[in-house]
Amino acid sequence: MDMSLKAPLEGLAARSEAAHAHTAAWVAEALRSRIAEGRLLPGSKLSEQALADSFGVSRNTLREAFTVLASEHIVTRVPNRGVMVTSPGIEGVREIYSVRRILEPAAVRWAEDIDVEELEAIVAEARAARDRGAVAEMANANQRFHETLIRGTGSKHLQELMTRVLAQMRLVFYAMRHAPDFHSHYVERNAKLVALLAGGQREEAAEALRGYLDVAEAELLGHLGAE
Repeated sequence: MDMSLKAPLEGLAARSEAAHAHTAAWVAEALRSRIAEGRLLPGSKLSEQALADSFGVSRNTLREAFTVLASEHIVTRVPNRGVMVTSPGIEGVREIYSVRRILEPAAVRWAEDIDVEELEAIVAEARAARDRGAVAEMANANQRFHETLIRGTGSKHLQELMTRVLAQMRLVFYAMRHAPDFHSHYVERNAKLVALLAGGQREEAAEALRGYLDVAEAELLGHLGAE
């Protein structure tokens, strides 16, 4: 196996016996999750042979999964090089935040089952990671914060959409690896959102989140435009 893929693909052999494991959808979901977790980074080459062996699927099934992920702008087919994990550019960031500005404030405003206690625990975890200087852990906690908001809708389809968005966000965040403070100031923004939710101030929380997303998008675009 390609050694660069060994760690990100650990555990697949044990899961390959699961129902629907030999489907392109399952393969796409597994790869998408690893990208969302930051285990497959932008520019990583996805070896067909290594992945087919790890998943226990045919190359045709794997190619179908690649087609799904390519349609989501998570992987890119590069002529004469193969399939690579995407490195989003300026237009990609704008598209991601267009989706997030519709999806997340609506969830904050109307979702019936947002787990405020879980959000509080995630914020505490993010603060602890920030204080230790553990940037990757802080970023992971921030990602889970937004995932938890959408899970509060109870909608499987919205959760699947958010998983795709988070996978794309992880690729964008990699571009900020040389700016470790990028994630830190969003920890306290998340804390303010939790306080508003805990107080039943849904509309105020939704408005605060819209502003939060505007600031994050502008910061990312400014960084990408300066490169």
